[in-house]
Amino acid sequence: MKLEKEKHDRREKKKSKRSSKDREKELNGKQMKRSDRRSGLSSAGKREAGDGDSCEDVKADAEERSDGQQKSDSPEINNNDKEKTRLKSSKERLIQKEAQEDESEEPVRMKKRVKDEKSSEKKRRKTGSEHDKTDKNKKMKKDRNQEEEKKKGKEAKKDEESEKWKWWEEGKSSDTQKWSSLEHKGPYFPPEYELLPENICFYYDGQPVKLSPASEEIATFYAKMLDHEYTSKEVFQNNFFSDWREEMTKEEQKLITTLSKCDFSQMQKYFVEKSEERKNMTKEEKQVLKEEAGRLMEEYGYCLLDGHREKIGNFKLEPPGLFRGRGEHPKMGKLKKRIQPEDVTINCSKDSKVPEPPAGHRWKRVQHDNTVTWLASWLENIHGRPKYIMLNPSSKLKGEKDWQKYETARRLKMKVDSIRKQYRRDWTSREMKSRQRGVAIYFIDKLALRAGNEKDDESADTVGCCSLRVEHISLHRRLDGQEHVVEFDFLGKDSIRYYNKVPVEKQVFKNLKLFIKHKDPEDDLFDRITTVKLNKTLNESMPGLTAKVFRTFNASTTLQDQLNKLTTEDMTVEEKILSYNRANRAVAILCNHQRAAPKTFEKSMQLLQEKIQKKKEQIEEARKELKEAKKTHKDAPSDKSKKLLDKKEKAVQRLCEQLKKLQLQETDREENKVIALGTSKLNYLDPRISVAWCKKHQVPVEKIYNKTQRDKFAWAIDMTDESFQF
Repeated sequence: MKLEKEKHDRREKKKSKRSSKDREKELNGKQMKRSDRRSGLSSAGKREAGDGDSCEDVKADAEERSDGQQKSDSPEINNNDKEKTRLKSSKERLIQKEAQEDESEEPVRMKKRVKDEKSSEKKRRKTGSEHDKTDKNKKMKKDRNQEEEKKKGKEAKKDEESEKWKWWEEGKSSDTQKWSSLEHKGPYFPPEYELLPENICFYYDGQPVKLSPASEEIATFYAKMLDHEYTSKEVFQNNFFSDWREEMTKEEQKLITTLSKCDFSQMQKYFVEKSEERKNMTKEEKQVLKEEAGRLMEEYGYCLLDGHREKIGNFKLEPPGLFRGRGEHPKMGKLKKRIQPEDVTINCSKDSKVPEPPAGHRWKRVQHDNTVTWLASWLENIHGRPKYIMLNPSSKLKGEKDWQKYETARRLKMKVDSIRKQYRRDWTSREMKSRQRGVAIYFIDKLALRAGNEKDDESADTVGCCSLRVEHISLHRRLDGQEHVVEFDFLGKDSIRYYNKVPVEKQVFKNLKLFIKHKDPEDDLFDRITTVKLNKTLNESMPGLTAKVFRTFNASTTLQDQLNKLTTEDMTVEEKILSYNRANRAVAILCNHQRAAPKTFEKSMQLLQEKIQKKKEQIEEARKELKEAKKTHKDAPSDKSKKLLDKKEKAVQRLCEQLKKLQLQETDREENKVIALGTSKLNYLDPRISVAWCKKHQVPVEKIYNKTQRDKFAWAIDMTDESFQF
């Protein structure tokens, strides 16, 4: 403000000087005119006097001085000198007067300037306050809109819940008839292949080759996987090249004979760039894709089942590509062909509208079978097995199947003692088949092993209980301080390794020695029984009992026992959740539900540890502040110091609770690094156990099940109270 005032003063002084000079010139001209009239000067003199140009006045004075004494004695010139003297004195008086006027006006101008500045400052403040008020109004409006949206969301949720079909309240439906009416739009077919741009080439032996559309599409499947370890495996390469050559034209088959001479690098680079483009899409572009996905979901993602709108699980057919398989699958790299409408069988009710096939195509068959739950079916070309489009896990058909599965497992609780007595009697049977069956059921009961199915040579080498080979077990009379130990080592489902050292009963150990006697490592351990025969025996013991039901029973029983053992009332919610996950982990270990450590595990753990360290530093600082507050309150107690002390104590307590939560998270993540909790939670654990535990211990169900899982187990959440025990 001071700087602006000084600048303003300098500008005003310059203006006053310029205006005084102008007035001086004007006055000088008027005086000269009056003197000319009095002295009767010549017309040249008049022009000279009246011109008012300072340069010409100087010139005239110089000429007068050069005229000598003669001109000075002239009476006319003497009069001029007197007039000039008077003019000079009048000028000085005028300048002095104006200076005095300026001095007297300066305070007025200063006051006016200060007033103007105050006015402009007030205006700026007013404008600023108006802006603040506008921003505040905008924020309030935004908050109101958010509140309204939340309210609408809650109302919509309530409406959705009220409209949700509570099929479990209608009683159990028929075992044979699954539905009365079924209508849907059929599957969604992936878009046709789009050719690569002209500048993207495939090279063979260093030369560009223009591939036919069918060959080019298959080549792109391989190019997209070049960064994956699959393409480095010989089996994958051989299967791919063999299937690719079958789809080539005759000219291409003659030219392209060796995979090692094929160069897919330009294709790969193109797809990497396209992938980056998708990642860097704008919010608007992503929104367009989201809206398109929503439109497809609305059109193909729902069906009408018995008059109720039900969600479909997998309405999109899988696009063509290369088969990967799990582990060392012998068919990895083979071509998964494009599914055409002519391959698809549609299942719907007779009175419904049959789905329209894509233009120019027709369905393989349309049937009306209400004893099955699938909507569409086709044979995949890799294994020649049927694949299906089914309803979502949250649907009535899936929910009823789950409910029935867990009820069967609960019934086993009443029969399990008699079944155990029976298989123990079989251990000493004279018949080798009975002995093998007794030991196999013992393994299924004690170790929760899968029954295992017979495999052909073109399937992955995975085994279950009945398909164990001699090479998969080792017998130790004494190991690690335990007697009669069986060491298992084999690949189970999805090529997940099962490795376990288990002490068994003495009679079981004796029988195993008998089973492997005179056998080669590749021979079957249980050569007298099959999975079918085993399940038949179990079904005779209890209707509906299979090896899988035994596995479900043991998993649910383990969860119930562990929850009762690990949970206490004085725990915090976070501690209770940790106990739940530990109980769930015990089940996952029993069922051998393993996983590879997530790629982001190390990074996420590092971030979590940094948070923990930062929280510890905050606690240390807060404790120092608390100590200072205690000292202040002790030296000079007052209401203010007491409030400050309470505030600091609460801050320390809050930070300690936050640290405890973070440390519990760290423990939980570390313990579950290679354990897949989700598999057992969704497929082997009766959800009513978890729901009852949540209600009994005041743990929100949302902490155990996410939105999708809550939809799947809506029947259990609705019907279960806290007293439920498996």
